[in-house]
Amino acid sequence: MSLKVIYRGHLTDCNYSCEYCPFAKEKNSREMQALDKKDLDRFVTWVEHNSSADYPMEIFITPYGEALVRKWYQEAVIRLSHLPYVRKVVAQTNLAWNPQWLSRCNPQTTALWTTYHPDFVSENKFVEKSNALSAMHIRHSVGVVGLKQHFPHITALRQRLPQDIYMWINAYKREADYYSEAEIAFLENIDHLFRLNLPWYDSMGKACKAGDEVVSIEGNGDLFRCHFIKTRKGNIFTDPLASMLKKEACTKATCHCHIGYIHLDSMKSDEVYGSGLLERIPVRFAG
Repeated sequence: MSLKVIYRGHLTDCNYSCEYCPFAKEKNSREMQALDKKDLDRFVTWVEHNSSADYPMEIFITPYGEALVRKWYQEAVIRLSHLPYVRKVVAQTNLAWNPQWLSRCNPQTTALWTTYHPDFVSENKFVEKSNALSAMHIRHSVGVVGLKQHFPHITALRQRLPQDIYMWINAYKREADYYSEAEIAFLENIDHLFRLNLPWYDSMGKACKAGDEVVSIEGNGDLFRCHFIKTRKGNIFTDPLASMLKKEACTKATCHCHIGYIHLDSMKSDEVYGSGLLERIPVRFAG
C-alpha cells in the first residue's frame, strides 16, 4: 500500500476563467509565483528523501488554478515520475499547454486528470491533445462539468474520444435539483459513475482513509487529513511523517467533492478504480 499525498501549493490563477469554477479568481504576483516555485521544489525534495520502501507514495497535484502551464510544475512532475518509490504522479489540468515535455517523464508512473472547458478551447484542439497523450502512453481521464448548455459538447466529445478513454462528468451542484431524471439518465449513459457524483454524502463520524492512507499537504508544508478539514496535523518539514498519520472518523457533516468522498470507506472506491483512483480511471477502463 502507498501513501496518497494530495498537494496544493500557492498557485491561485488560471489561464481560463470558467464561471462555474470556485477557484482561480485572482492573478498571482511575481512574488507569489516565486514562493510557489520555491515551495514546490522544497516539497519535491522532501518526497525524494521520504519516499521509501516504508513509505511509497502516490502524488496528486490539485491546484487552485492551472499548474501545468508553469514550467516549475512540469519539472516537478518529471522529477517525481522518476523517483523509485513514487508509484504515481498525477495532476489536474485543462491541457492548455504543449505536451512535448511529457516525453521526459516516466510514462509508467505519470497520469493526468484532464478537464474539457468548451467555452475556452475548441473540441478539435482538446481532442488533439488527448490523442497526443495516448500516443505518448500517458494514462489520462477526460471530464467536463455537466452544465446543461454543454450537453451538445459532452455528446460530441464522447463521440470523438476513443472508447478506451474514460470520460467523467462532474455534477453541477450550485442549484438544488438541477437535473431531471431524464437528464441524469442521459449523462449516466456517458459516464456510468455519474450518479455517484450527484449526492452530498453524510460523512460525520464515517470511516475514511483520509488521515492515514491519504493526506493533504499545502505549499508551506502543513499537513491535513484532507483538503476540506483544516485541522493541522503538523508540518512535513519539521515533524516526522509517521507522527502525523492517524486513522480517524470524518468530522465534517457532508462531503460532496469527488477528491474527498472517494476516500470514505463506504464508497469502496478501490474496487471501482483499482490503481486508477487518483487519475479517476475506473478498473473497467484500465486497459
